[in-house]
Amino acid sequence: MRHLTPADYTTMSWANGRGTTTELIRIDGPDGLLWRLSLAAVVEDGPFSLFPGIERNLTVIAGPGFDLVGAGIALQARALVPIAFPGDVALRAVGTRAIQSDDFNVMTARALPRPQVTLEHDGSDLAAGGTLCLLALGRVAVNGTAMARHDLIITKGAARIGGRWPVIAVRLAV
Repeated sequence: MRHLTPADYTTMSWANGRGTTTELIRIDGPDGLLWRLSLAAVVEDGPFSLFPGIERNLTVIAGPGFDLVGAGIALQARALVPIAFPGDVALRAVGTRAIQSDDFNVMTARALPRPQVTLEHDGSDLAAGGTLCLLALGRVAVNGTAMARHDLIITKGAARIGGRWPVIAVRLAV
């Protein structure tokens, strides 16, 4: 089990230069990105960065949310509801009303199976299988390990969630 905290993360500019992202973890393979978890703030309407060959999953973790539109896609990004979309389709965030929404992002190479992204609560028991990444949205415990807001635990084993705050669970088939 690996426990990461905000002190372990890296902040960088968005690919489109219109904001910043905080990269929690990035795993690369011989052909580039395999998977990445990050946090970002959407503060205005505008284009999302393009990531050819990448599948994306976004969960608003604070703020009112926004809509993603473009190329036959219309998605509502709302608090604590994961949405999935292709990274190589031009999308725009609209309806931000200039109010910040913070989001948690999962990016995976298209060649990988799509990740399962769920919201888990106190008492949740998650079985072992693949790589399980758990983002704390407040003070919680995973398998008895105390976590603060935005801490991340990565494990190949089972996990039990304890505490009053939810956890975003990402199961990757790697």
